[in-house]
Amino acid sequence: MTHEKSAKPDVIVIGAGVIGMSVAVALQDRGLRVTVVDRKGVAAETSRANAGSLTFSSVDPQNSPAIMRKVPKWFIDPTGPFAIPARYAVRAVPWVWRFASASRPARVAETRRALVALMGLSHDALPRFSEMAGTHNLLHNEGGLEIYDTEGEFNAALRNWERRTELGLTFEPVRGAKAISDFQPGLNPRFEHAIHTTVWHGVTDPLDYVEALGESFRARGGTLTICGVNTLTDGSEECDIRLSDGRSLSAKNVVVCAGAWSHTLARTLGDKIPLEAGRGYNTTLPPSALDLRYALLFASHAMFVSRLTSGIRIGGAVELGGLDLPPNLRIADALLAKAKTFFPDLETDGGTQWMGYRPSTPDSLPVIGKSPHAPHVTYAFGHGQYGLTQSAGTAELVTALVLGEPPPIDPTPFRAERF
Repeated sequence: MTHEKSAKPDVIVIGAGVIGMSVAVALQDRGLRVTVVDRKGVAAETSRANAGSLTFSSVDPQNSPAIMRKVPKWFIDPTGPFAIPARYAVRAVPWVWRFASASRPARVAETRRALVALMGLSHDALPRFSEMAGTHNLLHNEGGLEIYDTEGEFNAALRNWERRTELGLTFEPVRGAKAISDFQPGLNPRFEHAIHTTVWHGVTDPLDYVEALGESFRARGGTLTICGVNTLTDGSEECDIRLSDGRSLSAKNVVVCAGAWSHTLARTLGDKIPLEAGRGYNTTLPPSALDLRYALLFASHAMFVSRLTSGIRIGGAVELGGLDLPPNLRIADALLAKAKTFFPDLETDGGTQWMGYRPSTPDSLPVIGKSPHAPHVTYAFGHGQYGLTQSAGTAELVTALVLGEPPPIDPTPFRAERF
């Protein structure tokens, strides 16, 4: 299916997820003609079923020393928060090695500074972007709860939150089962330590949000081409794109936002970027399954619970399993069973299971910037589990890079050649 326009585009955006559609709409707002190419269509992949949370407070890298101490234990559990299937283990070794290497304290500090900048930009850009794109009615700011198993984990989290106050991020410690139940009734009383924050935003439903961006894009005259992309070839004046059906498209600027598939396109330009598919799992239950008052993060289990228009979504985990292995839905089963112990009254029937591919770099930073080998190509991928959170900021940064304007933040930490 293709919606064609006669005029040649100024920009071709590859990928119709939340990053691609945000970039496309932002470029349109600056008067550029934009074509979006996606193999399945708007919100047809990972962006359609995430947690729906915008967690601007998540400025600590995934490979911080504290996390690295937990990883060996997690690896032992095939349905745990961080798993690698045995048949993918050898292929995952180079990425895991880079992940571990990026956990050095000095490197983590650099990464954190970059995340602070990108999260801050994304937080500030969201009102501007949503007003421009017409998606403000799909946003809410109900806050959330981070819940901890032990006092030690809670105290460590408190120290992190105290560091975040310099960024204007506010929080409130919640101690005792009774105090927690005042925020969220029905939770197992064994949980006695939590942090309440108002800086978590959310969308009514991620599928609705990205589809609304698609409608905005089309209403502005955008062209959507539903087809796979095989190769990119950069020339002296523009970049040529060879589609899987044999056709070719070209434009002076191409932006690659193809999520977990992006590195395969970068490779056709000679750019080798270590991107892995961090496969995430969830189950969406009927809205009546739980009286959920806040978005919840069970930090010790890397598990979220969120309320969306489509229902109560329970998920999490990171499985390094690539793009080709079949889903291991035992992970979704394990997360749901765990949620039942957290909420004894949770109704677990009637759920829909799902797996998505989070595009994950080994240093927790997305790749945003010009291709080292192709001056007409800009990359915008590798946001891991924070694509929705970082989408508005990424759109502003990419727009500046495409137009040759001063970027709103230093793009150096996100450049592709850092690998």
